[in-house]
Amino acid sequence: MSPVDSILGIQDLVVEHVQRGPEIHVWARPAKRMACVHCQQASVRIKATYHRTLKHTRQGNQLMVLHLAVPKYHCTDCNRYFRHRFAGIRPRRRATEAYRLEVFEAHDGGVSQRQLTRTHRIGSATVERWYQSFIGQRVSELSGRQCPQVLGIDEHFFSRKKGYATTLVDLKHHKVFDVVLGRSEASLRSYLKRLPGREHVRVIVMDLSETYRRIAQQYFPNAMIVADRFHVVRLVNQHFLKLWQQHDPEGRKNRGLLSLMRRHHWKLSSVQKQRLRQYLAQEPVLQALYFAKQQLNGFLVMKSMKAKRAKQMLPKFLALIRQFEHSPAKALAATLTSWLEPIVRMWRFTKSNGITEGFHTKVEMLSRRAYGFRNFENYRMRVLAQCGWNDVINRV
Repeated sequence: MSPVDSILGIQDLVVEHVQRGPEIHVWARPAKRMACVHCQQASVRIKATYHRTLKHTRQGNQLMVLHLAVPKYHCTDCNRYFRHRFAGIRPRRRATEAYRLEVFEAHDGGVSQRQLTRTHRIGSATVERWYQSFIGQRVSELSGRQCPQVLGIDEHFFSRKKGYATTLVDLKHHKVFDVVLGRSEASLRSYLKRLPGREHVRVIVMDLSETYRRIAQQYFPNAMIVADRFHVVRLVNQHFLKLWQQHDPEGRKNRGLLSLMRRHHWKLSSVQKQRLRQYLAQEPVLQALYFAKQQLNGFLVMKSMKAKRAKQMLPKFLALIRQFEHSPAKALAATLTSWLEPIVRMWRFTKSNGITEGFHTKVEMLSRRAYGFRNFENYRMRVLAQCGWNDVINRV
């Protein structure tokens, strides 16, 4: 193949003529006859030739239009007819796959439909149709997957009319596994019953949601539930701030003290520790609660702990919870006791739902860019294509 013939990027084509103007028009034909697609024999004759006009990529700011001579063959062995087939050109389409992919990647990268109608000479409806086609192709490659062994479950807001949706994330490979409308057991029941590979799930990371815990226990019988570290620490801090509001409403309004109270004690400077110590000296009950909270957070942030070390730390952790039971923070102690096993498992695992929360941020950006979604299936396809795809398109 000569360098002139190779500029098209389509195999087995011979360029016959090129005309340059506002657009680049290229006339081409097949380099050789192809064997019969039915019997694979080479004894074929050309019965007729018809012409196709296709848009094919852009050279600089000029659109390349391909005028293709397509032979119609007759096989003398099997007496059947067929047309010449080209790699990268599908039947009955007026653009090559390279051109369609170029439009898709431009629109996926943020170029508006209006801009693409001017630069690529196609309508906005065509841009949307091609975009949906490649999105569907991405999602089809994800069908038939088994449920991941390390699963993250969390909820996010979808729309006012349809409420919340549940996100299932593969925490091992950092991919969104699926998005399901609803967050209750009744709305997720039909999906979870036909979920392939749910018996192979070993670890499920979630926030302190009783609904999701019941779902995990019912539909993932072999999975261990691990509490999400961020949500547990946040729960402790929220309880402490409520108690602070009850003991000293005026001090609670001080934004400087609020910043010091929220942070871990070991991250404060010596000057900040001195300032905090002076304030807590005036509130003995609050001082005891503060240092108990810091001790509790010290237990909660530990991870990658060996089993032997975890067994040694467990009695100290239980003793601290019992102290909270006899303090104004007994509601917090009841919650920690109810979720004791998932919380203690945090010591052994490093995975958290931070990956899931990151995907929620990306999903929110997708929704804003589309000015919201009405159709949940369209929304699900967009999320899977952007956050769950493995970056492989089986191109024709």
